[in-house]
Amino acid sequence: MLKSTLEQWRMFKAVVDAGGFNQASAVVHKSQSSVHHAVQKLENAIGVVLFENSGRKVKLSPQGELMYRRASFLLDEAQKLESVANSLRYGTETTLRVAADIIFPSQLLYNVLNKVSQEFPLLRVELEETVLSGTNSMLSSGNVDIGISPFPYPSGFSEDLCEIEFAAVAHKDHPLHQLDRVLTLEDLKSHRQIVVRDSSAERKADAGWLGADQRWTVSHVRTSLDIIAQGLGFAWLPIAIIKKELESGTLKPLPLNNNAALRKTLLYLSFEDGDALGPAARSFIGELRYQAMSLPSSDFIAMENGACDP
Repeated sequence: MLKSTLEQWRMFKAVVDAGGFNQASAVVHKSQSSVHHAVQKLENAIGVVLFENSGRKVKLSPQGELMYRRASFLLDEAQKLESVANSLRYGTETTLRVAADIIFPSQLLYNVLNKVSQEFPLLRVELEETVLSGTNSMLSSGNVDIGISPFPYPSGFSEDLCEIEFAAVAHKDHPLHQLDRVLTLEDLKSHRQIVVRDSSAERKADAGWLGADQRWTVSHVRTSLDIIAQGLGFAWLPIAIIKKELESGTLKPLPLNNNAALRKTLLYLSFEDGDALGPAARSFIGELRYQAMSLPSSDFIAMENGACDP
């Protein structure tokens, strides 16, 4: 028979996370005495001192630090268990929450969502557009069910989904194109680079070459495209997004040596717990996998415009 309860462990974790018994009582909506009693009863039940006396501050004992890590895992698993139970209880979910990095082809994503909506007409879809580590940040905070990200998800499930091709481009009249020769990365340093800001709260990730002395940082790839189309800088942009501009000649790939103008980024399909996903989410994943397999290669666009010249 268990000597402790999930509620006691929840009170213990709340005290640690909040930084004290008074703060924890506000978080869990219980009196300070109730929280303190629950933790004291837990310590008596398991025979382990969880906190050390440190004046007014709450400090974990060495044993408490170990128990905190294990309790956090236990409570997380308990929450997942209830999520699975809710999925089984209610059947089809009413809302599908997806976070997709802005470099993922939007038309393909719309097609997948439309197919799922036809299968589940009452389904509400919440789509979050993210940049770099933004998707994984939303997954870890529980704000979305499924994510498409350029980084694998460390605490859940991730699988390779597709590769996205990038080309270094500038307006056809940009000074870099006026050099009329093969360029090196050194040539780029004296010109403005447009980069897209990480959308996660921590904004830790950077991607692509960042060697330019002058950079403009924007929040969306469409803003970057608009700036580039006005001749105000250069950037590595997804070929699928700039296909029309490349074909019309408004934008031209930079003739960098050693194929440096072309890059590929792997995108991952990620989620926290497959057992907690409902029928609509599973249908979305299946359709996404199927349609992602049909993504065409776009290298020929860049090659035709001279990006791969020796």
